[in-house]
Order: sequence, then C-alpha cells, then structure tokens
Amino acid sequence: MPDYHDDLRLAHVLADAADAATMDRFKALDLKVETKPDMTPVSEADKHAEELIRGHLHRARPRDAILGEEYGVEGTGPRRWVVDPIDGTKNYVRGVPVWATLISLMEAGEDGFQPVVGVVSAPALNRRWWAAKGAGAFTGRSLTSATRLSVSKVERIADSSFAYSSLTGWEEQGRLDGFMDLTRACWRTRGYGDFWPYMMVAEGSVDICAEPELSLWDMAANAIIVQEAGGRFTGLDGVSGPGGGNAAASNGLLHDELLGYLNQRY
Repeated sequence: MPDYHDDLRLAHVLADAADAATMDRFKALDLKVETKPDMTPVSEADKHAEELIRGHLHRARPRDAILGEEYGVEGTGPRRWVVDPIDGTKNYVRGVPVWATLISLMEAGEDGFQPVVGVVSAPALNRRWWAAKGAGAFTGRSLTSATRLSVSKVERIADSSFAYSSLTGWEEQGRLDGFMDLTRACWRTRGYGDFWPYMMVAEGSVDICAEPELSLWDMAANAIIVQEAGGRFTGLDGVSGPGGGNAAASNGLLHDELLGYLNQRY
C-alpha cells in the first residue's frame, strides 16, 4: 500500500492557505460576485483561493495535474489534484457559514482515477476532515490532534437520518417520487447541503445522503473520507467512487436500499 502521508500533509498546507484567503473576505461588504455561464455564482474569494492552491502545487508537485472548478484542468499524468475552492458559494456570499474548501489527490488505476487523499476544510465552522487511502479518516485541528471517524451502525431505513441539498434536481430527473418515499420511510430528514452531509455520514451522525447532480470537484474529497470512515460512496448507479455525476453515501449497511429508493421512476 503506497504511503500518502506527504501528500496529505501538503493538502493540509493548501487548506491552511485557502482558509486564510476565504475567511479574510467572508462577510466583506465589498465582496465581488459574478454569475458564471451555468448561472451559478462565483466570488473573488473562489478565484483567489484556487489561484493560491494552484501556485502551491506548481511549486510542490510540478509534475502533477490540477483540476479546479474555476480554472479547469492543467497538466496530464497519473496523479491529479482536484480542487473546489469554495463548496457552497451561495452560502458564502450570503454570510452563511456552511461552506468549505475541498482538496483531493486522485490517482489513475484499473478503475480509472480514484481519490487517494482528501481534505475538507470549513473554517467558518472551525472544522476540518481528512483521509488517505488505507490510513483511515479523521477530524480535528491538525494531523497530530485528531479523532478517527467511523460511520454509524444503523441497519434500518426506518431508524436512519437522511441529509440532502434540495428537491430541484430530483424532480428534473424524474426521481422525486422515490426521493419523497425515502423521506417518509426515514426516521429524520434534514437539508444540510453541500459537503456537510458527507462529513456527517463519515462521523456517524447522519446515516445516508445523496445528490442528483454534481461535478468531480464536489465529490472527490468527500468520497475518500466517507470510504475511509467505513462507509460507501457511489453514483446513483451504484458504481463506487466520485465519477458518476451524482452521489449516494451511506454507512454501507443501508446503501442498497438507499439506491433502490432513489432509482425509482414513475
């Protein structure tokens, strides 16, 4: 098993730089916000954070490729850093503290590119989560001050807590009826949104979560953290990993039933 400790340590350095940049502009009255072609917002903080991360990577890992939400793909090869400078930009620009920088290292393998390192840093919540392949998942203030993560042991949908982002995408894909059936079958549902449900699955405080439409940078870091905490992270098609354009995450015990509900079409 390869040792990814140096890569994980670098990912923390990248997250530290991004945290400083994003917190400096959080709730700034003169924050500049634009609308991208896909009609989603992007702030000056998104762009600056990604530029900082790319600059660090150019110096520390010049041979590695980089894929970021704001500036696309750069470079080729078997190792690719995947960056979402601010996951939850809509929250960020409205002063809601639920947003994070997502950083992942993906490596090419038999099943295509898969994440081997992931860091999710949410400085406005004063929280950070991370994982490396084969080394487990953790939360804490630093690599040396951390608590290991473990998913829940809930075995029944009727006893489960389900987290989601919104209803819109499910309706557009014709999956809304199955989604609503799932919400009725669960013990509890909450619309936490963005990165946070996946981190709570990894912590064991939420049992299942899913989103109908995502990009790779939304999922790569979340996937390795959920998996290393003992859970499952797949597309809605059940294929493991963050490459499916959507996501379902669970403690593993509930995964097949979760997919069953979300793949109902009427």
